Amino acid sequence: MNGDQEPTASAMRRALARARDGKALDAAEAEVLLHARGDDLDTLLTYAERVRDAGLEAAGRAGVITYSRSVFIPLTRLCRDRCHYCTFATVPGKLHAPFLSPDEVVEIARQGAAMGCKEALITLGDRPEDRWTAAKEWLDARGYDDTLSYVRAMSILILEETGLLPHLNPGVLGWSDFQRLKPVAASMGMMLETTSERLFTERGQPHYGSPDKDPKVRLRVLQDAGRSSVPFTTGLLIGIGETLAERADSIFALRSAAREYGAIQELIIQNFRAKPDTAMMHRPDAELCDLAATIAVTRLVLGPRMRIQAPPNLIGGEYELMLRAGIDDWGGVSPLTPDHVNPERPWPQVDELAERSADLGFELRERLPAYPEYVRQGEPWLDPRVAPHVRALADPATGLANEDAPVVGIPWQEPETQMTASGRTDLHTGIDTEGRTTDRRGDFDAVYGDWDELRERLPQAPAGAGADAPRRFDPEIRAALRHAETDPAGLSDAESLALLHADGPELEALASLADAVRKDAVGDDVTFTVTRNINFTNVCYTGCRFCAFAQRRTDADAYTLSLDQVADRAAEAWDAGANEVCMQGGIHPDLPGTAYFDIARAVKERVPDMHVHAFSPMEVVNGAARTNLSIRQWLERAREAGLDSIPGTAAEILDDDIRWVLTKGKLPAAEWIEVITTAHDLGIPTTSTMMYGHVDTPAHWVAHIKLLRSLQQRSVERNGRPGFTEFVLLPFVHTNSPIYLAGLARTGPTVRENRAVHALARLLLNGAIDNIQCSWVKLAEDTCRQLLAGGVNDVGGTLMEETISRMAGSDNGSFKTISDIRAMVAPTGRPLRQRTTTYGEVSVERQAVAEAHDGVAESVLRPRLPVV
Repeated sequence: MNGDQEPTASAMRRALARARDGKALDAAEAEVLLHARGDDLDTLLTYAERVRDAGLEAAGRAGVITYSRSVFIPLTRLCRDRCHYCTFATVPGKLHAPFLSPDEVVEIARQGAAMGCKEALITLGDRPEDRWTAAKEWLDARGYDDTLSYVRAMSILILEETGLLPHLNPGVLGWSDFQRLKPVAASMGMMLETTSERLFTERGQPHYGSPDKDPKVRLRVLQDAGRSSVPFTTGLLIGIGETLAERADSIFALRSAAREYGAIQELIIQNFRAKPDTAMMHRPDAELCDLAATIAVTRLVLGPRMRIQAPPNLIGGEYELMLRAGIDDWGGVSPLTPDHVNPERPWPQVDELAERSADLGFELRERLPAYPEYVRQGEPWLDPRVAPHVRALADPATGLANEDAPVVGIPWQEPETQMTASGRTDLHTGIDTEGRTTDRRGDFDAVYGDWDELRERLPQAPAGAGADAPRRFDPEIRAALRHAETDPAGLSDAESLALLHADGPELEALASLADAVRKDAVGDDVTFTVTRNINFTNVCYTGCRFCAFAQRRTDADAYTLSLDQVADRAAEAWDAGANEVCMQGGIHPDLPGTAYFDIARAVKERVPDMHVHAFSPMEVVNGAARTNLSIRQWLERAREAGLDSIPGTAAEILDDDIRWVLTKGKLPAAEWIEVITTAHDLGIPTTSTMMYGHVDTPAHWVAHIKLLRSLQQRSVERNGRPGFTEFVLLPFVHTNSPIYLAGLARTGPTVRENRAVHALARLLLNGAIDNIQCSWVKLAEDTCRQLLAGGVNDVGGTLMEETISRMAGSDNGSFKTISDIRAMVAPTGRPLRQRTTTYGEVSVERQAVAEAHDGVAESVLRPRLPVV
């Protein structure tokens, strides 16, 4: 290996001793052990074997080695990359068509099913339409937006026509791609290959000129698979020019991804074999002893629970060596199709593989493309749309394949909207009288990923940026205030950060300035709206680490409302004077993407004049993914069903470094921006939000607010109208928040920070977003009054049922009557005015209805009365 230096004998002895004693290895020790040969290799393999055996015993299948009976479907051999060792990718002129036709796909799958296969291994090049006109034209002619749309369609066809379970290898995928494909696949995969940047950036190296082989991109794919709870196969390709130090780094990168999310179901350790007619045809093959050492080190580093395989057609008959190295799986083996990636090396027959395994003391058992642990657990790993197909072929006791199960097609379909009432549907009132049942959901230790690994992601605040940082020098703050007096929106990042550290007289000056800017922008009225929150379900497996609202379907506090209940609550709200319902819910795995349309339609049919303010960007993306519609198409259909505006929630902090600490599986910042800008382009107004005071820093607050300003400017310039109606600041409520219970987040922002950031928002958004709202749900009334004197002009709404913050531990109640809001605002001496969702005037008639009912439905008020 280039740059490799043989370790000393003492270094090898020390590393082997640590492996023998079961101590955690570091990257340097792993690099040493990768050099093991001869007696040292034999010793290393003994330790790796021991770890593997312990893992199999713990999994309840001691002495079992698995394989998947599969059929290889090369959907397209076109690719936008140019890997120097690959013979799978080719050019359009060498193919009879850019893609296999649906008939060809089904025929291969049907033959495989007839031979007892249960896995359809769908392999293809990365996004060929980006490079090859022929691929784009073929897809366009058949009505497919892109290659992944065709992959999705063919996966459904295979499920329905043959019963085989798709395992998808479409190359690099993004977060939204996983959302589209998860409902049609039992599992997915992509080889990491290596983390060596050198092999990607240096001319002449194997990955040079291949955009999808950027190690950072491929590591992000592993993370997105975990965030999406997709059982994922990945691994290393050794001997392509990486150093052993780089290989060790790759192993530890795999360990980190596996620990953080738990989605990596197996690792393939594959040895390079030179292929004719490639740029690397003269490079020597990776030695099998090198492969064995790499497998053994991977086993020691990843531990007993990781499943590790070596492709049996690439090992030159060295079955014993691979088993001694610690593998517990032989991968996919096809009785029908060749290995199209390594066509010169046929797979062994299954009977031969079973015989060779038995000779070495192992029983060969068939598994499904999703490993038994994921099959048995089901949610959140298997989407409800594909889970019936998996269950039809699985042994329920072991999660392995039921070898006697008939392989027949089963209809794949989006479930009908079956929003039947279930669970604790009175939580909206019971949260105030009885509270939540427990302080955390039942799968707390699993659904959020590995807390210890997550600590490594916590952002390190630069000096002077943290919540407890020393105060800035007063001259910096005074200079920023002077600039803000003449150009409030023109403050630099440094000036904005200085103002966020204001305290004492400087804080009072900041608040006074913000209040003056507020008065110039919107006058003295304090506005509010009569609205009802309707959270139609709290069942969710997204894994947001700050959220105390989401529950498993089996948790005591879980619930789902029926469509009739949603409509009933909207009607009650209208009767109490509301002009708006704000509807959001968890990402329930059973609800189809069209359920959101049904919810909006149910409200409009019952209360035609009610403003439907609904569905966060996360719900929009979820709906679009499940319906295989674009964001624009989904929003258009939602608007047709009755959607009027969108809450700009799910924003949290629009910085992915923070988002991936706060949440396991919520949408990335770019996806949030796409939903919001698309809505604005369609004329659908949205709010904007920021949740702050958890694992972020003031620098993140400044960047977030400035980003929102730029999005508002974009809407004005592009559409001739603003898109955001307001900016709502949401202080983090820590009490029952999982990320706080795990010890990673602080206890929310201080009163000083709340005052400073609300005031700064008024300044930075001046001339862009006029309305700044404080959240009475998350703040004490006295704090709200201070914020009203520091740039805020709106106090939100009556809400009627605010369950999300109450589940997190907020003690400010789940609703406020108009009388409550009037009493809160009265000490400020400013007039109170009811508004619409878009800050328009409310008719005199509707105001009278609201005043008569104090802005809250009777069914919500009643539980407040004392029990006699």
